[in-house]
Amino acid sequence: MKKNDSNKSEKSFSSSSINWYPGHMVKTKRKIQETLNLIDVVVELLDARIPIASKNPDIDDLIGNKNRVIVLNKCDLANDEENKKWVKYYNNLGMKCILVDSTTGKGIKEVIEAVYELNKEKNDKLIKSGVVNKSIKLAIVGIPNVGKSSFINKLVNKNIVKVGNRPGVTTSNQWVRVNKDILLLDTPGVLWPKFEEEIGLKLCFTGCIKDEIIDIETISYDLIELLAKDYKKMLYDRYKLEDFEYEETMELLDKIAQKRGCIISGGRIDYTKLGHLILDEFQVGKIGKITLEKVDEINV
Repeated sequence: MKKNDSNKSEKSFSSSSINWYPGHMVKTKRKIQETLNLIDVVVELLDARIPIASKNPDIDDLIGNKNRVIVLNKCDLANDEENKKWVKYYNNLGMKCILVDSTTGKGIKEVIEAVYELNKEKNDKLIKSGVVNKSIKLAIVGIPNVGKSSFINKLVNKNIVKVGNRPGVTTSNQWVRVNKDILLLDTPGVLWPKFEEEIGLKLCFTGCIKDEIIDIETISYDLIELLAKDYKKMLYDRYKLEDFEYEETMELLDKIAQKRGCIISGGRIDYTKLGHLILDEFQVGKIGKITLEKVDEINV
């Protein structure tokens, strides 16, 4: 919340107040690096709502020149037109990019086809040298809570990997058989040591950073401020605000709190409850199909 708002938290989002790179991530990164020399194709999962913010910049160095498929996961939660623009953007960079909804399985078949296609040249060489029936080793990489476990379960058509709506569900490398040709390595989600405040906010909005280490009131304030600017109609429709006019974001938050019953004794607003409600509804798409990063706003 802003400092001049009464009865609100004065805490702000800052890199110094959030421990987003615990020691286990250093160990995880090292394990991934050690294992990648066995890998034929890498599938990098990004959140379709924040394709840039959800990309770990360290991954490029880890992957090197290995064949790669970019998966824009949770595409069902993102704006359809922006999804198309992001696919074109990555294709123009020479990367195979596929929209995936790991809940319904949309795009899963295309991912498997892309893996075969990217490994074809290597496989043909192996066959010529007399090596047959060698499994394609596939690695799945991405930041925490980008949906890797749900994606893998759809890929293998089984609930073989533990799934949760909180970051950090996968804690170690796991080998999983996709089919007779493909052996998959699931890796834990890894963040990186430092990122700009804008990136950090987007990661908080989409649930990639645990609730326990963020100021839920401040983050929900910033999200509402952003949505009121870029997705006002969706926001107003969701919370039935109709022709409500406001000058400050706090007025908008207070109105939403009244509409949704986030009130405690004495008629005061429960901003913690309100913050969780807003973030939860955004993260599952109840406010609408929203993309927070647009191709037109970056330097291409």
